[in-house]
Amino acid sequence: MRYATLSFLWINWCYVWQAKAEFFTSIGQMTDLIFTEKDLVKSLKEYITAEETKLTAIKSWAEKLDELTHTSTSDPEAYLGHPVNAYKLMKRLNTEWVKLESLVLQHTSDGFIANLSIQRQHFPTDEDESGAAKALMRLQDTYKLDSDSISKGRLPGVQHLVSLTVEDCFELGKVAYNDGDYYHTILWMEQTLKQMEEGEPGAVTKAEALDYLSYSVYQMGDLARALELTKQLIAADPTHLRAKSNLHYFTNLLRDEEQANQRTDEEPSEPLATGTYARPKGYLPERDAYEGLCRGEGIKMTARRQKRLFCRYHNNNNHPRLLFAPIKEEDEWDSPHIVRYHEVLSDAEIERIKELAKPRLARATVRDPKTGILTVAHYRVSKSAWLDDDEDPVVHRVNQRIADVTGLDVETAELLQVANYGVGGQYEPHFDFSRRPFDRNLATEGNRLATYLNYMSDVPAGGATVFPDFGAAIYPKKGTAIFWYNLFRSGEGDYRTRHAACPVLVGSKWVSNKWIHERGQEFKRPCGLTEVE
Repeated sequence: MRYATLSFLWINWCYVWQAKAEFFTSIGQMTDLIFTEKDLVKSLKEYITAEETKLTAIKSWAEKLDELTHTSTSDPEAYLGHPVNAYKLMKRLNTEWVKLESLVLQHTSDGFIANLSIQRQHFPTDEDESGAAKALMRLQDTYKLDSDSISKGRLPGVQHLVSLTVEDCFELGKVAYNDGDYYHTILWMEQTLKQMEEGEPGAVTKAEALDYLSYSVYQMGDLARALELTKQLIAADPTHLRAKSNLHYFTNLLRDEEQANQRTDEEPSEPLATGTYARPKGYLPERDAYEGLCRGEGIKMTARRQKRLFCRYHNNNNHPRLLFAPIKEEDEWDSPHIVRYHEVLSDAEIERIKELAKPRLARATVRDPKTGILTVAHYRVSKSAWLDDDEDPVVHRVNQRIADVTGLDVETAELLQVANYGVGGQYEPHFDFSRRPFDRNLATEGNRLATYLNYMSDVPAGGATVFPDFGAAIYPKKGTAIFWYNLFRSGEGDYRTRHAACPVLVGSKWVSNKWIHERGQEFKRPCGLTEVE
């Protein structure tokens, strides 16, 4: 403000100096100064108006964020458990706060800018925003949610509806487009246009949305509809040169197609109706079965199998620590045998484990089957930390309980791994055991014999542990744990145990697991007489 005032005074002084030097000798020239002053007053008023508008915008932003942060900080995990909230947080901190910074930087605001600059080093990146957007699309596919339901925040298990704006939907479509994902580009550009037609205001123009939509439809092979959308684009923006070029190109392609159809007596293609595009095939052979189980479809729990499942009190053959406090054990599946242990973690233990893990949470990795190097992967979206047995009494107690309940030796087991799944967090179908050729790290401790998985939170929607091979779905329940063997008694891998952690639709999923290795179990789980016993 000080520099702007000095500039304004300098301009006035220049005009006064020129008047004293030149203009007083001519009324005609002096009249020019009248209009110059009028123009300066007009500019001054525009400056004042611009400053008032800026301050009004900043005040409105502050009031909105004050209300929003009051809600979000009251229960951060529940708030971020809604995937739309998580996406909008990524978008807000990565994009919208930067716009506010640019607005404030138009004039001196050293205190705010210094603070914002310091805080920005901890902000989400473009990759975070993109990742959150892709998570919404992953949830959309896995749980068969339409774009309008997501945009309106109508998700199962949510307590508060949170909507996406026209700009939000448009940005989602752009993320998909930049990733070469034309299927989702179409879904979200169509949603953008739908909300525009419903009268929702926004900075995005109809032409911008149609531009992305028309080309994506063409990429999906729907030439007739691409031509129709291009015509709409030109009607919305007659100056759009690329659209005119595309119109000519699509017209020629469609004419050639019609001529080819006439020679073969085939019917010309008609534009496909909205929402009829097939989702492209993925790399997972069991994708449909896996996602179906996540939705609760295709579970092969028959009445005959149900009769073979029981609940019991488990003391592991009168183990001293379980004799007077047996564990509640429930059969979840008969073959392979999967059991659930109830009330094996207290709330206090869970909170302590989370407290220990949070500062060390890092992106979960997988071992590259070609190089053997641990690396991040798009099919495992979570953060994890490893807790040593001797770093806290709670960790030691949990490990001891796992040994007591399973009857296995945990001396050669891996550290307790704690994982937290974020927005759309998942781990696609995988084996816990290593397949041949074995990882050389297993030479001394052997393969992963068994998996013990603690559920440390309830999940309102999604997040099930599913086994596509035999059609089982096991849902998280806080304080319980599930257990299964990955290997037969012969040491051969049980390929039926390929399993997955379904995307978390609503909520925050916390788990901890113990991978128990072969070494030390020679007399606790002796070899069988057959390969698959």
